[in-house]
Amino acid sequence: MQEILWGGATSASQYEGWGTGKGMDTQDVRPYLPRTSVATTATRLLTKEDVLSALSPDAVGNYPFRHGSKGFEHMDEDLDLLEELGLHIYRLSISWSRLFPNGTEELPDPDGIAYYDHILRRLQQAGIKIFVTMNHYALPLELVLNHGGWTNRETIDHYLRFARTILEHWGDLVDYWLPFNEINAGYFSPFNGLGVLRNEDGSYDYNQIFRSLHHQFVASAKTIQLGRQLEVKGSFGSMIACFCYYPLTPKPEDNLKLVLDEQINQWFCMDVLSKGHYPYYMKRFFIEHHVDFGETAEDLELLAEYTCDFVSFSYYSSSITATEEAGQQRAGNLVATHKNPYLKASDWGWQIDPTGLQTTLHKVYDRYDKPVIISENGFGAHDQLTAEGQIHDEYRIDYFSRHFEAIKQAASDGVDIRAYMAWGIIDIVSAGSCEMEKRYGVVYVDADNTGNGPYTRHKKDSFYWYRDFLHQTR
Repeated sequence: MQEILWGGATSASQYEGWGTGKGMDTQDVRPYLPRTSVATTATRLLTKEDVLSALSPDAVGNYPFRHGSKGFEHMDEDLDLLEELGLHIYRLSISWSRLFPNGTEELPDPDGIAYYDHILRRLQQAGIKIFVTMNHYALPLELVLNHGGWTNRETIDHYLRFARTILEHWGDLVDYWLPFNEINAGYFSPFNGLGVLRNEDGSYDYNQIFRSLHHQFVASAKTIQLGRQLEVKGSFGSMIACFCYYPLTPKPEDNLKLVLDEQINQWFCMDVLSKGHYPYYMKRFFIEHHVDFGETAEDLELLAEYTCDFVSFSYYSSSITATEEAGQQRAGNLVATHKNPYLKASDWGWQIDPTGLQTTLHKVYDRYDKPVIISENGFGAHDQLTAEGQIHDEYRIDYFSRHFEAIKQAASDGVDIRAYMAWGIIDIVSAGSCEMEKRYGVVYVDADNTGNGPYTRHKKDSFYWYRDFLHQTR
């Protein structure tokens, strides 16, 4: 059985803050809104008017990604914590707008290069394997407002300049490369995933979405091609958000809808990037929605030749699908679902289901027959900092314990699992709701939703539990 690497993960836009020299990106204009039934969509499905308002000198409100966890300022302290924790592997992303503030520059910012060089070399010195996400949602805003973002084929060239910079500078340090985070999010969360702006009437243009996704598919294939030409040491992967759908009832129609929902929401993007061609089931969808994304014969050849080496996914909770709306709705990772009476849920309504993770591991490995990495998993919760500077998060320890057991069971069944990474290993701003109070980490960051607080770090009870687990599995 393949030995599993156990680790943790963050993303640049949620963790670093602005620091110095960084350009504005799509996450920096997302506002914090007090949580309501519409808050998460209002913070992640933005119009051009929303973006321009956020850029105004008179902008009212708070934009949490501009603070993140102030990781830029706490870089060495946090690296010390990760080393003390004993991570086998750490997943981080490179901020496109920190290396290329507008996304269009010919040469990278030297301060940005120095920042990531310091982090990556310290991780290597600590013996921590490195998983780099090249683009974790954040797209330089200049590319969106003045170049059409991923709807414009020229963005592929800008991205490849960014990718080449990363591969040439750190190709000898990185063990796993991921060109795009949760690439299927481009379908159901277009601003996050693609930088595609919502129309003022609230609608989206399917042609814009699927043309943008196609450009990302081509950029991923070209990145793998470039990495192999440069003979970098790491392997290349693809990543999707997984939801582990269950049918609401035994009705045949509910089960058929489950298959169809999985196809477009979950499998489509990975089918292209892992199998190297567009799947049969999208043909009807494209015809019915008049989608024409302008693929070329060269594009299709690239997709076929430069598929991913491993598949990875995020998993937080399971979902229910049904042909008829019925029962109470529950939240989930960027998508809503029906309430499952057999499961408990987090304070944010995400249903806790370790068996769903085990099921997903089987489905992903069975479908793609490639090594599998769980690139995100974790438990967002309200954590309380005591007067003594302690955080007693036994609920997170229980979540980890049950999900780790599910992972071990899947590995025992023969699923080739290479790594697991706990999401937001240090508290970060939530990508779904723009909140700091939705905490995932084993390290507490003392700040609130509006950027107030000293940003001091505190080890939670889960820090010590995970440290012991990591040491036992070395």
